[in-house]
Amino acid sequence: MSTINQLSQLSELLLQKNIKTNLSVPQLIESVLERNEGVLTATGAVRATTGTYTGRSPQDKFIVEDEVSKDKVDWGTVNRSIDEDVFLKLYHKVVDYLKEKEEVFVFNGFAGADANYRLPIKVVNEFAWHNLFARQMFIRPTEEELNEHQSEFTVVSAPNFKADPEVDGTRSEAFIIVSLKHRIVLIGGTEYAGEIKKSIFSVMNYILPQKNVLSMHCSSNVGNEGDVALFFGLSGTGKTTLSADPYRRLIGDDEHAWSNNGVFNIEGGCYAKTINLSQEKEPQIFDAIRFGSVLENVVLDEDTRLPDYDDTSLTENTRAAYPIDNIDNIVIPSVAGHPNTIIFLTADAFGVLPPISKLTKEQAMYHFLSGYTSKLAGTERGVTSPEATFSACFGSPFLPLAPSTYAEMLGEKIDQFNSNVFLVNTGWTGGAYGEGSRMKLSYTRAMIHSALEGELNNAETTQDPIFGLEIPMHVPGVPDDVLVPRKTWNDPEAYDKKAKELAMKFHENFEKFTKASDEIASAGPSYRG
Repeated sequence: MSTINQLSQLSELLLQKNIKTNLSVPQLIESVLERNEGVLTATGAVRATTGTYTGRSPQDKFIVEDEVSKDKVDWGTVNRSIDEDVFLKLYHKVVDYLKEKEEVFVFNGFAGADANYRLPIKVVNEFAWHNLFARQMFIRPTEEELNEHQSEFTVVSAPNFKADPEVDGTRSEAFIIVSLKHRIVLIGGTEYAGEIKKSIFSVMNYILPQKNVLSMHCSSNVGNEGDVALFFGLSGTGKTTLSADPYRRLIGDDEHAWSNNGVFNIEGGCYAKTINLSQEKEPQIFDAIRFGSVLENVVLDEDTRLPDYDDTSLTENTRAAYPIDNIDNIVIPSVAGHPNTIIFLTADAFGVLPPISKLTKEQAMYHFLSGYTSKLAGTERGVTSPEATFSACFGSPFLPLAPSTYAEMLGEKIDQFNSNVFLVNTGWTGGAYGEGSRMKLSYTRAMIHSALEGELNNAETTQDPIFGLEIPMHVPGVPDDVLVPRKTWNDPEAYDKKAKELAMKFHENFEKFTKASDEIASAGPSYRG
């Protein structure tokens, strides 16, 4: 079946009377409640649950292998290929399925706050609450922009359409399929809204580097002097929390790009984890959850409809989606200059990495390619406790191109703009997961504040003998002993054993980066067994 026929089929769907396009927030909330897709909470937010799928399903994500993608995509366990015929047949089924629905919801908007690089997108949803999610997460057009809007990529999401693996060629009933040739993302079988957001991020990670723009899985903010900071890290490492700083203006909480003009947000909203959220610890995020926001899998009190952010009975991956302008001190539009400071965040379940260390350019490249952290419970299906993992560029699941493409671009920009880079461990201290405790947020904030203020650029340091990292000896607001992880363990020999174990994991993982220079390869842990 040709591309033209498929696109015309979608056009026929979008001309039907049951299509609700770019509804306002109140209209969408009314639809959510009328259709019993969710409930209104005491905060004014809508709460929806997602059933079986409470996190991303990376094993059910595919990229169509065709003449456009074949020689560009970095195929493997992350970027799984699927035949074009399989995609087209499934696409045909999904569109026919949506044609029979009483209502289908459409959002037209953008990805990319810099008008020079933004991508016009269309999101077609079976669920009203998913369309509300898309409206809050992506960049909302002005009335004039909406009149002239012509989408260049379309997401078609039908959660209640379950695939038959034997017939449809998928791995399970759920599927997330990206066709770079047909410029369509097809989602079915899963109600988890994050698939919509991350699929467009994957698309931008394919498009932007080909325009000499580095796409990045990071949050970003800017100080009063115009100093820009980037925070890299996977879900649960603190990107959203640490970038929401009352003393700095937020550019965005998760997805950015770095062009020759500076940094810009890819999104128009925030998708914050709400596990153990409190107004005391994270006031900006807590107060942002109000009318128009979407709470995902958050447990409510049956009578008061107040959210219980400590309740993990549905999942630990509870979420809140809200437009970025629900945060008071933001940058409008979400663009800024070149980064002065880059922070790599890792949640080290081994409890052996320093809470903060300053990296050389070579160490920065090594740790960017390594992307070490721990997968935290609930972010992906089947993960029930933290697991040590390596995710290239702190975002491997969303990178269609080879990691070296992004790493080389980052290295060039660090050189060009003289950015300072720090590795920050927001994970465990005083022992591994189950024995030690999570690093105090107040300590992490104090360390990052010192880094952003330039106080650590020339600070006295001591070198970690196992990882070769330069650890500041003093940071205002943080006990000196906390800075050196070995001193926080009751049993120093147990620390040495665990640290050497992690060091070897770094070396084993880095063996796959055969094209890395000797300078970068040797910038890893000093201990080599």
